[in-house]
Amino acid sequence: MVLIVVTGRGGAGKTTTTANLSTFLAMRDYRVLAVDGDLYLPNLGFHFGLDAVKYTLHSLLKNPDIDPEWAIYRHPQTGVHVMPGSTQLQDVLGISPRRLVDILDRVKYKFGVVFVDSPTGIPFDTLPTFEVAGYQLIVVEIERSPIYSFETMVKNEIEKLKALGERYNLNIGVILNKVRESGDVVDKIIEAVEEDLEVPVLGWIPFDNNVPESINVGIPVLKYAPKSDAALAFQETGEVLEEWIFG
Repeated sequence: MVLIVVTGRGGAGKTTTTANLSTFLAMRDYRVLAVDGDLYLPNLGFHFGLDAVKYTLHSLLKNPDIDPEWAIYRHPQTGVHVMPGSTQLQDVLGISPRRLVDILDRVKYKFGVVFVDSPTGIPFDTLPTFEVAGYQLIVVEIERSPIYSFETMVKNEIEKLKALGERYNLNIGVILNKVRESGDVVDKIIEAVEEDLEVPVLGWIPFDNNVPESINVGIPVLKYAPKSDAALAFQETGEVLEEWIFG
């Protein structure tokens, strides 16, 4: 099962969502791989404390002779296997996103679930991987769009990314993240998404200060602060996700 995680705007918590949902499934004894597909601004490694490793996804993109296993690290606290990207500018120059598909093809059979954390906006870096994926998760932060203009935000963000997933015949789901003031109307927002756009909302995650703390220590909040509001919401969302993809 390959899942592509996307968002229309930066700061929505796409990588946090990737880290925590992969953590949930790993804690459910699935063998999980999380790949940093944001090739030019990678930060998945930070969420797992793997930002200073020797081999990265970029190492594989630059040198096809390197064994992909060398760039996969098992996070001790969560059990998630992570393929981080490099934050060094020299490693980003001259890479071919197309080779990402070849790398996934070489390693995906070893894992029950593979998450690909995509860049913000139209994910040109990971677009080739849509060909081998089965699912698309759209992460949306609704707080930065006034409720009265929510319909416009939906069309500008979710609908475009949904159309991209439909082009590749992916199963598409939405996750609402960093919910604060809109918590009182989140049910109406979910209803609007599911009825007007005909895509399921798998869950909504409240804004929680434990999340940035967890990123700072390199342990996803689901494991770092398991009783926090965000962790409990990620657990509920993970349960829905598990049912959605495995039945």
